[in-house]
Amino acid sequence: MKTSDFNYYLPKELIAQTPLKQREKSRMMLLDKKSGKIKDEIFENIGNYLKKGDTLVLNDTKVIPARIFGHRANKEEMIEVLLLKQNEENRWQCLVKPGKKMKIGTEIIFDEKLLRANVVNILEDGQRIIEFKYEGIFNEILDKLGTMPLPPYITEKLEDKDMYQTVYCKNLGSAAAPTAGLHFTKQLIKELEEKGINIVYVTLHVGLGTFRPVKVEDVTKHIMHSEYFLIDKKACDIINNTKRQGRRVIAVGTTSCRVLESATDENGIIHPMAKETSIFIYPGYKFKMLDALITNFHLPESTLIMLVSALAGKDNIMSAYDHAIKQKYRFFSFGDCMFIS
Repeated sequence: MKTSDFNYYLPKELIAQTPLKQREKSRMMLLDKKSGKIKDEIFENIGNYLKKGDTLVLNDTKVIPARIFGHRANKEEMIEVLLLKQNEENRWQCLVKPGKKMKIGTEIIFDEKLLRANVVNILEDGQRIIEFKYEGIFNEILDKLGTMPLPPYITEKLEDKDMYQTVYCKNLGSAAAPTAGLHFTKQLIKELEEKGINIVYVTLHVGLGTFRPVKVEDVTKHIMHSEYFLIDKKACDIINNTKRQGRRVIAVGTTSCRVLESATDENGIIHPMAKETSIFIYPGYKFKMLDALITNFHLPESTLIMLVSALAGKDNIMSAYDHAIKQKYRFFSFGDCMFIS
C-alpha cells in the first residue's frame, strides 16, 4: 500500500480560511460505507440520521494558545515557539523556528516581566525541550502572549480565537482543535440529547501529528506520533451498554475514533484508561468499537485520509472526495464535514 494511493488534487480556493459564523450551517456529505452512496446535507440536520440509543463520542480537549514569539537574549531576531507536549511542570516539547540557532542553554525572552525560557535538550527529530520561567499561572500568561496554532494552510488571521474551540471544550492541552466538533452548537447537542442520543466525552490532546505528513512511500513503514488520551468509567459504561443494545457508537472526529479503538479490547469491550496512544489506522484495520464517524475532509496523503479509508474503503473515500470537490465543499479544519455510516 503506497502513500501516493491516497493523493488527490484540491483547488486552493476550496481550503476554508475562516470558520462559519453559524457552526451548524456547514455542509455535510452522507456516505454509506457499504454501498458508497452519497447524499448532500446540512450539518444542523444530523439528528435526522441518528437513532434513539445511538452514542456520540466527543473529544473535550481544549486548544492552548500554543504559538508564542520571543527573541534570544541580546538579539532582536524573532523566535517562534510552538508548544506540543508538556513533559514536566515547566518543561515542554516544542517546535522552534529558526531551529539551528537554538542550542542547549539558549535563553529566550518572550516578555521581560512575564515569561522567559531556556533550551534544555534537543531531540533526534529537532524538537526542543524548553524550560519556562515565570511568576503566576502559566495558562494565564499564554492567554496574554500566545496565539492559536492554526495549521499552515490557513493564512488568514483568526478574528475570534474561540472559533477554533469546540463549544464543549474543557481540558487544556491540545496544539490543534478536534475540528469535526467545531460544527456543534450547545443548542444542537441539547436537541440530540432530548431525542435520546447519548453524548459522552473523552479527552485526546492533539499534537504534532496533525501537521506532520507521511514521508514514506510504504504506508506500513510510517511511524505514528503518540498522543495522551483519557476515558473514564462513566463513558465506558454508556458505550458498552450501547453495543449490548445493538445501537451505534459514532465518533465525532478521528481523535475520538483513536480513543475508542485504543481503549477497546479484542472482545469489543472498552475500558477506562489514561495513557499515550500511537495507534495507526489504515486500510486493512479491523475496527473493534467504531460503527460510524463524523469527520472533516483531510489532507492528501495524510494519516487521517488513511483512517477514513479504513472505515469506508479507499475507493468510496476517493469517490466522495471527488464529489466534494465538484460540489465545492469547503476543506480541512474550518471546512465542511462528512458522516460515514
